[in-house]
Amino acid sequence: MKSGTRKALFGGMAAIGIILTVISLVMVFGGGKNEFRGVIFIVGICMAILGILKFPNVYHTKIVNIVFIFPMLFTFFVTVMLPFMLGIYYSFTDWNGVEAKNFIGIANYITMFRQMDFVYSFVITSIFTILNMILVNVVAFLLALLCTSKIKGRDFFRAAYFLPNLIGGLVLGYVWQFIFNKVLTMVLAGSKSMLTDPNLALAAILIVSTWQYAGYIMMIYITGLQTIPKSVMEASGVDGADGVTTLFKIKIPMIANTFTVCTFLTLVSSFKQFDLNISITNGAPARVLGAKIVQATEFLALNIYTTAIRKNNYALGQTKAVIFFIILAIVSLTQVVISKKKEVEL
Repeated sequence: MKSGTRKALFGGMAAIGIILTVISLVMVFGGGKNEFRGVIFIVGICMAILGILKFPNVYHTKIVNIVFIFPMLFTFFVTVMLPFMLGIYYSFTDWNGVEAKNFIGIANYITMFRQMDFVYSFVITSIFTILNMILVNVVAFLLALLCTSKIKGRDFFRAAYFLPNLIGGLVLGYVWQFIFNKVLTMVLAGSKSMLTDPNLALAAILIVSTWQYAGYIMMIYITGLQTIPKSVMEASGVDGADGVTTLFKIKIPMIANTFTVCTFLTLVSSFKQFDLNISITNGAPARVLGAKIVQATEFLALNIYTTAIRKNNYALGQTKAVIFFIILAIVSLTQVVISKKKEVEL
């Protein structure tokens, strides 16, 4: 087929496909009841794509790449970028969840930082994040060492340790709430539930979070440990290196990038903790700070949910969500930069 004929054929096909697609969309959004509008839309899309892909052009490869990557970019824009930009705008208005009537500037931000519950939620979330990040990574790394050793039944242990991560956070939280409130108080007769004490309630969430997430991080550490060349391990044995020396001088330095990934994952997951928080304690118990009463275990994500959904203050909740994103982005990027420097040092 000649180039001119090919251009005319596939150019016309693309044009007809675009026209049919537009017509079908007009039928849909114009309230038309044509029963063939779905068929017209599918045929139009297929003809437009085929015509564009087969149309001879010096930029054909770039056009093909754009056609295939556009759906993903469009979806990302509609579901992530557009809501994010609208959220920033709504934080400067009196948005009620449906419409924004007035632009009020930084009033929401001033109100947010004056609220004791938000400041306390930020502090308690930071404490939980640091502790949980350390606990999860330490436990996960120790489990990874165990499951990569020559112990019998290590495949069973891998599956057993990873299993809690497959259970949904809400379900897991309610199960552990029952354990803390009913089982442990019956086993330890006369004792009170950990969830009734402001300090122990945080420890209870730490226990459950570590139990649930350590198995997942363990699998990443196992993957990292298995990438260490056997020749290096054999050479260390020939040189007389004991287990501790091998661990700190060979294994840990050679999987430094794995530590970076695991630290990042646990940091982000801990800072965004919501499902376990709402199902285990729902922010309770209460704690008195000065003249204010705050929820002792209300993390930032739950505080945002409470402000927007329970208190029906969507504008203020969106403002907190914007600050939450900024804080998380700064902390995550800082952690990655520091970890990358440590990799070089190791």
